[in-house]
Amino acid sequence: MRTIDLFSGCGGLSLGFETAGFEIVSAFDKWKEACNVYTDNFTHPIFQIDLSDVEDVGQFKEWKPDIIIGSPPCQDFSSAGKRDESLGRADLTISYARIVSKVKPEWFLMENVERIRKSRVLQEAFLILKKSGYGLSSVVLDASYCGVPQTRKRFILLGHLYSSDGFIDEYYVRNQANTPMTVYDYLGVKLGCEFYYRHPRSYARRGIFSIYEPSPTIRGVNRPIPKNYKRHEGDPCDPKDARPLTTQERSYLQTFPEDFKWTGTKTSMEQMIGNAVPVRLGKYIADCLSQYVRDGTSEKRGIGKRQLELFEI
Repeated sequence: MRTIDLFSGCGGLSLGFETAGFEIVSAFDKWKEACNVYTDNFTHPIFQIDLSDVEDVGQFKEWKPDIIIGSPPCQDFSSAGKRDESLGRADLTISYARIVSKVKPEWFLMENVERIRKSRVLQEAFLILKKSGYGLSSVVLDASYCGVPQTRKRFILLGHLYSSDGFIDEYYVRNQANTPMTVYDYLGVKLGCEFYYRHPRSYARRGIFSIYEPSPTIRGVNRPIPKNYKRHEGDPCDPKDARPLTTQERSYLQTFPEDFKWTGTKTSMEQMIGNAVPVRLGKYIADCLSQYVRDGTSEKRGIGKRQLELFEI
């Protein structure tokens, strides 16, 4: 499928879909540093534009996308943020829905944090998309059951024109692993340590983790172990026996490949990595969609012969 990525960031979702065989033809994002990293890692173009108030969708239609994918900024919903929808970034979910409804590709995919389910803007986005004729299938996926060595719960919304709601739900369930993926499962001893530090949101939570469990959610900040850090009852070792992860190592836990090029300030790189969709989570979603189309179930719901041919092996 011809694919465009809105709010692409540095390209985690793009790379996941590309790895699954989708043809990414263009991407769009406002953040200059993220656009620079995206440009260094993909051959198709990325355009630096503000997607918050787009009236002319011709710049998207000209790419003739079969599917639009995207991950509107989630800070206003995130447990790591202020959880305040009035700050403005939450409205980017509405902007995404409006662009999709005007371009009207056969498919769309939106990723966001789990907490968006309780938000006003998601209900508004649903109304926009339903009025445009989309069947909606939504799920919360834990990335650690989808090939990612990280406990990271994300809300996934997939839409297909003129389908029934919930059309792909069973595929998300049947393809998940039986057990969560640990850091050791994915990287072995590559980190060169058994324990590492991830700065907790409060000292009521532990900050030290073992490679023999999934990592906690990779966030947009990466801090050293404070000198006054006291061992939490849940920490598997003494703080002196652990270390914080490097920027590169954090990108591995987001399942970016070793040859992915990172540029910019350390602060911007850390934020890009924390904000990104894990590459293998993107691939998991894309693989579920590909399997759904190959199985022919979507043909009964109006998908054209051309789309089925795209997934012939």
